[in-house]
Amino acid sequence: MVVVGAGIIGLSCAIRLQQRGLRAAIVSADPPERTVSALAAAVWYPTRTDAAPRVLDQARRTFEEFAAQARTPATGVVMRPTRMLLRAPVDEPPWWAAAVPDLRYCPDTTTGPTGVVAEWRCTVPTVEMRPYLSWLLDRFRTAGGVLHQQRLAALSEAAEVAPIVVNATGLAAGRLAADPAVHPVRGQVVVVANPGVATSVRDEGHPAGAAYVHPRRRDVVLGGTFEPLTAAPDDDPSDLDGVRPDPATSRAIRARCAELVPEVAAAPVLDQYVGMRPARHGGARVDIDPGPPAGISRLVHCYGHGGAGMTLSWGCADEVAALVTR
Repeated sequence: MVVVGAGIIGLSCAIRLQQRGLRAAIVSADPPERTVSALAAAVWYPTRTDAAPRVLDQARRTFEEFAAQARTPATGVVMRPTRMLLRAPVDEPPWWAAAVPDLRYCPDTTTGPTGVVAEWRCTVPTVEMRPYLSWLLDRFRTAGGVLHQQRLAALSEAAEVAPIVVNATGLAAGRLAADPAVHPVRGQVVVVANPGVATSVRDEGHPAGAAYVHPRRRDVVLGGTFEPLTAAPDDDPSDLDGVRPDPATSRAIRARCAELVPEVAAAPVLDQYVGMRPARHGGARVDIDPGPPAGISRLVHCYGHGGAGMTLSWGCADEVAALVTR
């Protein structure tokens, strides 16, 4: 069988299928390090996803897989303390609380910026995506997998590799699956040298826009933006306006992140970039296509995760493996 797409969704699906005893290949227009997955800040959090039991199960399964992988340093996965700031008190835990073993509510915090009245504290998986994608690819190849670098004009071309196809093409699924619900969401971040920050901090309710400070081993990702864009299914995301970082946006990101974690205010800027998240109106699609193209005996779709690809990856891969082998 063949998985189309070599981002975190495609690689996770391919490995799960190998673990089911299937021979899997990957066809991808780009190598993993050039996919949008490589740009992700990649901290577990079901951002902008439906509060549905199926999504919670996907998120929980992914959390558990990353927690196990964190015991292997080469993965780039770290279980990191996290603070989620709140600008209004809450009476109930968030809908995803059942997936996080140590989630606790801390009211009357004095460690947040003005306007913060409480916070959720927990330990969640964080992933340095470039080493992680490399580790996944090595794992896939060690199990006999082959990566074919090829840009498909149609999913039917994947049948030349194998008749069972998993479509994990992200934004390209808008064109390849003729799905007008697929659209890009622009995300801009700033990367600074790590001045000794060890805890992730997130403020979804910041009045100037969502803010997050996500430390890694050598740097810190400051974000960010979530800007849905209008694009036809056959648009090439690399040609969309706004793929270059906007200097004013970068300054605004740094300013509000410095409110959360003052240590990053003077940290040298190492990089800034824009990624196009592969979003879908109605949420991610994980299902069997009832009318696959000629030459494909079974087509399973897995795309449209938006900014939650890392958070849902292994749970969705479990579903894909079940659908393929059903």
